[in-house]
Amino acid sequence: MKRLVAALVALVCGVSLPLAAQAAVPYAQIEGTGSTWSELIVQQWIADVNANGMKVVYTGGGSTKGRKDFANNSVDFAISEIPYQGTDEQGQADTSQGRDYAYLPIVAGGTAFTYQLKIGKQQVKNLRLSGETLAKIFTNQITNWDDPAIAKDNNGRKFPSLPIIPVVRSDGSGTTAQFTTWMDKQHPSIWRPYFGRSGLTSYYPKKSGSRMVSQAGSDQVMNTIKGFSGNGMIGYVEYSYAINANYPVVKVKNAAGYFVEPTQYNTAVALTQAKINMDTTSQLYLTQNLDGVYTYNDPRSYPISSYSYMLLPTGGGDQRMSTAKRQTLADFMYYSLCTGQTKAGAYGYSSLPLNLVQAGFEQIAKLKAADPAVELTNRDVKSCNNPTFDGKNPTKNLLAQRAPKPPECDKEGAGPCGTETGTGEPATDDAAPPPADAPPAGEAPPAAVDPATGQDVPVAESGTVPVSGGTQDVYASPDTLSADRAGDRRPFGWLIVVELLALVLLPGLLATALRRRLTSRGAAR
Repeated sequence: MKRLVAALVALVCGVSLPLAAQAAVPYAQIEGTGSTWSELIVQQWIADVNANGMKVVYTGGGSTKGRKDFANNSVDFAISEIPYQGTDEQGQADTSQGRDYAYLPIVAGGTAFTYQLKIGKQQVKNLRLSGETLAKIFTNQITNWDDPAIAKDNNGRKFPSLPIIPVVRSDGSGTTAQFTTWMDKQHPSIWRPYFGRSGLTSYYPKKSGSRMVSQAGSDQVMNTIKGFSGNGMIGYVEYSYAINANYPVVKVKNAAGYFVEPTQYNTAVALTQAKINMDTTSQLYLTQNLDGVYTYNDPRSYPISSYSYMLLPTGGGDQRMSTAKRQTLADFMYYSLCTGQTKAGAYGYSSLPLNLVQAGFEQIAKLKAADPAVELTNRDVKSCNNPTFDGKNPTKNLLAQRAPKPPECDKEGAGPCGTETGTGEPATDDAAPPPADAPPAGEAPPAAVDPATGQDVPVAESGTVPVSGGTQDVYASPDTLSADRAGDRRPFGWLIVVELLALVLLPGLLATALRRRLTSRGAAR
């Protein structure tokens, strides 16, 4: 009996430990900084993968900080809404300082204008503003809420005589860069005299003597506006911050003359017009040109929509990276690009379309190119349950197809919609029924077919997106993380069998042996 017990103990201890070591997931903690525009969804993804043994730390700080930290090798990855500029608007170098990287799109969204404005004690929740009015507010040309331009945008409705207090970012911000890019493209006669030159800026220029308030980070902009003394304030943040704070956002007039919110649907419609750099030989591969987004005349389109990007370290000799870190980064991004995208809408973002997810897998494959020990097998884009994917046509964006048209009361010259102060609920928050030929929910879409030229597919209708071009397909499964690789299942299976046998048999065997020992001692006495 002793020998049997010892054998079982040896079997459990001797077999389970080597197998556990063999099956251990090669993860190491990774750290990143950068965009606060996309931080809320990134933090949710981090919480999701933590249960799978992935430790990811992300501290925000603004896109400019992220790019600088990445260049200085003080982080493993960074997130930014704009690429490296070469030289920034302050004349400082804005490069990776030789560190190899690739741009990886991670999520889409709309830059929203959240505000606190009260009539009596009732908060206004259905404010409408044109692009021109917004540009004038943030360049100190419109300074009071009773301005005739604001009344005109709201179909003659007047607001109290109350000073406007714009809240802008004090740090180097991708949100600021996206907003100022839009003003520079759409309202240059307003923006450029204020800025002093053409182009974007990550640091919002604050003029002396104005009521403008500067805050670091999207969360501080949001907290300032919704604070006790926030009445009269308006600022720009990613839509998710207003959703999280249960605060209203401005309905912005689009090129079709409708006032719309940056819902996941309106953002998806707008971004069908984004021109993506598809030159795989370019360092700017997958970066965005949004000129067509700003001017799209679909009634559902939210004009200030864009993508956010990760700076992915791709150098084989990267001083911060190891196999374990690359594996963690690869699995984290596979989750984020697939299952993570299903959470985008609820958090105030919009899911990436198929062509960018496919291209994202190709970028992640560069981690394996840098280190062949990184495991990327058994991953397939067709398993991504992404709400944008059309199983019958990979060039279509199903989310954009289902986007409902805004109500006629939100058209220029009508409305505004709702009560005197509004409900704050988006008028286009509910998607239209799926098209009759849409695939069943969860049906796997086919992999995108790259055109021979590698150029964008011309947009023929809303909901059609350009297809990625040029490189061999790389597949990924967001739900098959490295903790559940096929190669790990057999050793884990034997380990489970052995441990179950031990749990069932060992207590009884030990008890029997103990009784016999006590009996023999009693007989000896």
